[in-house]
Amino acid sequence: MGIEKYRVHEVAKDFGLSTKTITEILTKYAEAPKNHMQALTDRELSLIFDYLTQHNQVSGIQAIFADAYQESPKKAEPAAPAAKAQQPARTIPQPSQQGQHGKPSVQPSASVQQQKPATTQPTTRVPQKKIVDTRKGGDVNLAKYDQRLEDLAPERATRMQQRGGKEKIRTNNQRRGNMTFSNKRRQDEQERMRKLQLEIAKKAPVKVMIPDEISVGELASRMKKTGAEVVKCLMKNGIMASLPQIIDYDTAAIIAEEMGCKVEHEVTVTIEDRLIDDHEDKAEDLVPRAPVVVVMGHVDHGKTSLLDAVRKTNVAAGEAGGITQHIGAYQVQVNGKPITFLDTPGHEAFTSMRARGAMITDIAILMVAADDGIMPQTVESINHAKAANIPIIVAINKIDKENANPDKVLQQLTEYGLVPEDWGGETICCKVSAKKNIGIENLLEMVTLTAEMAELKANPNRAGQGTVIEARLDKGRGPVATLLVQNGTLKQGDIIIAGTAVGRIRVMTDYKGNRLTEAGPSVPVEVAGLSEAPSAGSPFFAVADERMARELVEQRKTEERAKAAAPVQKVSLENLFDQIQAGERKELALIVKADVQGSVEAVKASLEKLSNEEVNVKVIHGGVGAINESDVMLAASSGAIIVGFNVRPDAAARDGAVRQNVDMRMYRVIYDCIDEIESAMKGMLAPKFKEVVLGHAEVRQTYKVSSIGTVAGCYVQDGKIVRACSVRVVRDGIVIHEGQLASLKRFKDDAKEVAENYECGMTIEKFNDIKEGDIIEGFTMQEISQ
Repeated sequence: MGIEKYRVHEVAKDFGLSTKTITEILTKYAEAPKNHMQALTDRELSLIFDYLTQHNQVSGIQAIFADAYQESPKKAEPAAPAAKAQQPARTIPQPSQQGQHGKPSVQPSASVQQQKPATTQPTTRVPQKKIVDTRKGGDVNLAKYDQRLEDLAPERATRMQQRGGKEKIRTNNQRRGNMTFSNKRRQDEQERMRKLQLEIAKKAPVKVMIPDEISVGELASRMKKTGAEVVKCLMKNGIMASLPQIIDYDTAAIIAEEMGCKVEHEVTVTIEDRLIDDHEDKAEDLVPRAPVVVVMGHVDHGKTSLLDAVRKTNVAAGEAGGITQHIGAYQVQVNGKPITFLDTPGHEAFTSMRARGAMITDIAILMVAADDGIMPQTVESINHAKAANIPIIVAINKIDKENANPDKVLQQLTEYGLVPEDWGGETICCKVSAKKNIGIENLLEMVTLTAEMAELKANPNRAGQGTVIEARLDKGRGPVATLLVQNGTLKQGDIIIAGTAVGRIRVMTDYKGNRLTEAGPSVPVEVAGLSEAPSAGSPFFAVADERMARELVEQRKTEERAKAAAPVQKVSLENLFDQIQAGERKELALIVKADVQGSVEAVKASLEKLSNEEVNVKVIHGGVGAINESDVMLAASSGAIIVGFNVRPDAAARDGAVRQNVDMRMYRVIYDCIDEIESAMKGMLAPKFKEVVLGHAEVRQTYKVSSIGTVAGCYVQDGKIVRACSVRVVRDGIVIHEGQLASLKRFKDDAKEVAENYECGMTIEKFNDIKEGDIIEGFTMQEISQ
């Protein structure tokens, strides 16, 4: 049966009112109908019924029934009740019973017809008698009281039924029993039901799901309480919080329990949790794996020669010459056991990877030339390996040279905490010659021995995971990544996700360029098929659901954009005390760079003496010369502060420090440094001034002028040089003078300032030792508001 349209004029006719009256009701409480033919919505009908009910109330329900019983005998037709009673009850549609507009009416059953043979109650009486209950979800069944009224207007009842109204058929006895129910009784009944519901609600506590963090307003709505009640309860517990403020789970749980709610912890399962399988392996599933080795050391100490020697030693018969190296990692066999070598610059294998929390190397081979001894980069390598906390095997190279002095190298190693085994220490030292192929086998055996001691294990029977060693964009193949599988087995056709890159492995090759179908733990492979080149050091995972993986990648990209916009929390002397108070920092890591080795040692010793119960000062690296990018990388991955004495950072280091938020401090006097770090640890650091670098100018030519001194013809490289600013003269990264600018000219005129890419002439107060190639750095001291 289709939904019946109920028009304005029909409602008016059924209620015996004028169309104008109905229109006025609608205009007042809803919208004015366009005309008398407009079909009405349920809401509009409810409004009309409510209005008519309220304005046409009767004294009681008995009045209606009494009225009906008085009038029905007059209208009775002569009929045989006995005969009718014997017939089976059924409905017989009569032509007269069709609604005025051809709408079928539902005829009451025979028993009802017996009681009222003809229902020709005058329609004008209906508005005064009819009470329509428009409440939803009432607890008392009022339909039974309205039965008689529906009988009085069958056509109206039909319409109500077509719109979802109920028609009940009751016997005389049932109806008579209901007649005695007065309005007062009904109200008492409702009141009783309400009280009962309140009691039930009190007995059954509200169950509240609370996540790790929740706002006060959200907590109130989940507990079905007002915000004021929750804020009051928080204040009672000594917490001042407004509605939008976020509180943690423990606080929220205490408040909810206090307010009579049952608390459950809501655990949010992220896409990452569902997608990436990071369960711990059982001991019985683990099998030994090959060690991953990185070779590091000073330039020209033979790292590449060693790698070549290792490869040649292990070239299979029939393969002449060296292997064409496809990727920055490869495997060799030593006594049937594989070793994986990473051919990346040593310190990068630690810093960039460790900065992202991925530890990929198991052993470091430190190359030291027997004729050169320990050099600045060697020291850097030692400190990087120590910071990464991995075993170091020292290879003393070039022992075939005439001026080789291995004992001198062993002596120097002890100064950096590496005591050789021969001298009762724990550091394995092997004497080798990469060119002459001496001692290479012994070195590799030591590597396998160290690996056995470390008991390196992995589970090959799970989805592959590991780290991206490097990635590039290949013209023919698109993004190509070198991956080191660290656990599980990577198969061709797997869907992998690495950082913000995702894709299916189309091709997988080993270091020789041979096609592979699968790769187990510690195997380096090159894969093609990713959506973009992932960043080196990103962990990768093989996953099952590609759609979810793409969703996760989008999420990560959004997070990265948000992170790039947000300020990064960095370690600086200003916030050091706050971090110590918060218990976040138990160790202050420092990197010391100075103009001479003696200064490095002195500063290092002085600073490490500052350690106390709360914070341990540790110099993780010390070196001579300008602050470079490698120092900034180490500082970023270790959360260290860089301290410079009479040295300046180079351009790459400056940019890197800004990008990675590394705090660099420059000093000319050792006591200033010690006082500043000590006061920072005690929380008394109150910098009155801070240095603002204005720009750098390179000296291109010098002129000697008798009355003035040396005039420097300069080219401004970046920023600007301002008249009467403070300047420092930097030669090869070392500060040789600091003072004031005496004059600044463009051609023959005095200039207020000279901008980037312009040339100028300048003189420095009380300093004439300016040489071509010097860098003049302009800066001002800016007062910091306390």
